[in-house]
Amino acid sequence: MEHEQIKVLLIEDEEYDVRRIKNTINPFRERIKIEDIVSTGEDALKAIGDRASFDVAILDYQISGGLYGEALIKRIRQQDPTIQIIVITKMTINQTDLHFANQLMNSGAYWFGTKYPTDIEQFIYQPTDFILTILNAAEKKKLEMDRIRSQRRLDKKIDRIVQERPLLGESASIHQVRDHIKKFAVTQANVLIIGESGSGKELIAKNIHYQSERRYENFVPVNCAAIPRELIESELFGFVKGAFTGAKEDKAGLFEQANHGTIFLDEISELPYLAQAKLLRVLETGEIDKIGRKKSYSVDVRVISATNKNLKDLMKQNKFREDLYYRLNILNIQAPAIKDREDDIPLLIEYFVGHYCRDLSIVQPRITEKAWNLLQHYQWPGNVRQLKNVVQRLVILATDGITHETVKLALDMQSHEGISSLVNPVFSENNMLPLKEVEQNFRKQYFEFVRKHSKTDTEAAGKLGLAPPNFYRMCKELGLK
Repeated sequence: MEHEQIKVLLIEDEEYDVRRIKNTINPFRERIKIEDIVSTGEDALKAIGDRASFDVAILDYQISGGLYGEALIKRIRQQDPTIQIIVITKMTINQTDLHFANQLMNSGAYWFGTKYPTDIEQFIYQPTDFILTILNAAEKKKLEMDRIRSQRRLDKKIDRIVQERPLLGESASIHQVRDHIKKFAVTQANVLIIGESGSGKELIAKNIHYQSERRYENFVPVNCAAIPRELIESELFGFVKGAFTGAKEDKAGLFEQANHGTIFLDEISELPYLAQAKLLRVLETGEIDKIGRKKSYSVDVRVISATNKNLKDLMKQNKFREDLYYRLNILNIQAPAIKDREDDIPLLIEYFVGHYCRDLSIVQPRITEKAWNLLQHYQWPGNVRQLKNVVQRLVILATDGITHETVKLALDMQSHEGISSLVNPVFSENNMLPLKEVEQNFRKQYFEFVRKHSKTDTEAAGKLGLAPPNFYRMCKELGLK
C-alpha cells in the first residue's frame, strides 16, 4: 500500500544534531522527508505560516533566540493545531522528571526523547523509537484532519438547519429573545420558554441547542400532551426486556436518546403529576430508572421546556410541582406573540411567500397595497403558525397576484367567527378537485379552526373526540405542526 510522504519541519540550531537527525531519517527517505530546517522559533513560525503543509515538527527544546520550549510549542499549536510536535532535548539525561514531561505534553507536544549519548555520532539516540514516533505522529495528524473535516461538515449541516427555520424579526422583543438565546446557549442551565401557542417556542429551543456546545449531539423534541399517561414513563425513561408483558426487547427512552444533547419538553404543564416526580429525580441526580432495571443509568442531558399556561397557577391547584418548577425555570425566555411584534409582520410575510414560491417553483406574486393593509392589521390569534399557514394558502390561491380578495378568502378559511366557510365551501367549475383532496382540505381547515379555539392541543383533541396520540398522528398526516 502506497503512503503519502510525511513532511517534516526540523527546528534545530546545532549542525551536529541536524546531521544526526538526517542520518537517522535517511533510510526512510521514501516515507519521511525533511521539507525545511530552521534554527529559531520565529523562523519556525514563519515557515509554518508560509507553507502550512507540515505534518510533523521535530523541535530541539533549547534553541537560540528568545522563543523556545513550551512557549514555542504553544505558538506552533496556535498557528496550526494539526502539526504533531516531537521534542528532542539534552534535559532528559539521567533524570525521570515527570513534571517536565507533563509540561511538554500539556503545552502540546506529541512525544519527547533525549539527544544523548553524544558519542553516537551518526544517529540520534533511540532511532527505532524516533522513527516509529514520526510515523505515528503523521497518522495522528491525518486523524486530526479527518476530525476537522467532519466537524466542518457538521457545522455546515447545522447552519443549514438554522437557516431553514430562521428566527425572523427586527422588533425589540425579538432582539431581546436573540440576546437571551446567545447568553443562555453558553451555559448548561435548564431553560423554560413561556409563550402563546404558535409563537415559536420550539424554534427558540432549537436555536439555544444549535448555538451551544451540545450542537453536535441530538436535539429531541417531546410533546408531553401527545404521550398517553400510561406510557409516559416508558417513553421518557425506557424499559428493559421482560419488564412487563409485551416488552420483548430493551427500549431506550427519550432521555437516553438525548444523552449529551438537549431534550425539549413542550407543553410541560400536561405532564402527569406522578411523572413530574420522576423528571425531578433526573434533574437532581442525572440518573434515570428504567422500568424493570435494578440499577440507575446516568445521562447528561440539558432540559429546555415550554408552556403556554401559567405554571404558578397550576402549582396553587396542586397540578404542578413547585420543586420541579424551580428546577426547570433556572433561566426563562418569553416568546413574544405577534401582537407584541407587529412591525415584524411584513418581514414574516415576505419570507414565507418566498419560501413557498421556491417550494412550488413558481414566480413570487405581487402583493397589492390593500392586501398588505389587511394582512398587517389582522390580529393573528394563532401567531406565527397561523400566519405561515395563511401565506401558504395565499401563494396557492394567487393567480394574478395576492389581492385584497385573495387575502379575505384565505382568512375566511381560518375564520374565528364561525365555520360557515368550512361547511359552505366555494366550488369552482374550472377547478374540480378529486374527492379525496377536498376531504383532506376540509379536515385540515377544521383541525386548524378547532386548534385556534382551544388552549392546548389536548383540549382540541377532546373537542374532536380523538385520543391525543391519534390527534397528533392526523395532524402530521395533514401537514400541521
